[in-house]
Amino acid sequence: MDINKYIGAKIRTLRQSKNINQEELAEYLDVTTQAVSRYELGDRKTDNDILFKLADYFNVSVNDFFPPLNFDNAKPIEVDSNVVYIPVLGTIKAGIPIEAQENVLEYVDIPKSWLKGEKEFYGLFISGDSMYPKYESKDIVIFEKNEDYQLANGKDCAVMVNGDDATFKKVFIDDEGITLQPYNNNYPAMRFSKEQIENKPVTIIGIAREKRTRL
Repeated sequence: MDINKYIGAKIRTLRQSKNINQEELAEYLDVTTQAVSRYELGDRKTDNDILFKLADYFNVSVNDFFPPLNFDNAKPIEVDSNVVYIPVLGTIKAGIPIEAQENVLEYVDIPKSWLKGEKEFYGLFISGDSMYPKYESKDIVIFEKNEDYQLANGKDCAVMVNGDDATFKKVFIDDEGITLQPYNNNYPAMRFSKEQIENKPVTIIGIAREKRTRL
């Protein structure tokens, strides 16, 4: 699937349903008419700022510009031989655990080479400041889906607590249990014993691979 052509077809359909021409849409987006034409043809990548403007203008979700996915069966969308798009599934709290979200908010590109060895990736928006200054609220962090405690030790991870509460912390594992450590000293570390890891449970659900910061 060519994701740019998929998005372009959605833009064209929405524009026509609103009975406006490309010039009017270009004026709203503050781009040229030629740019709108190229978006609709799929000849030009539609960046996230443009997609959010389009979603607001047409009163739709950003998700409407992409094929429907959910967390359980989310697959990367191949763009070309070198790049794929992965879903940004929701928000994870850099602070107190909150209920995990599984809504696709948008997609971000990653090198296709990352998928070697059947690795899987997803993105999450960061909310809160407990991981500041390394991470800031509204950063997108790309996680490798992984539940391996050994690989997670000493790394920044998405962690599920109580089965449905997710938090983002640096993980330290020892013989007695697990510590979820924030970077911001204004927040306390979260400590769980081996018994709590089993009973709550406390599960590693992803290891941070990269962050994307919006200016």
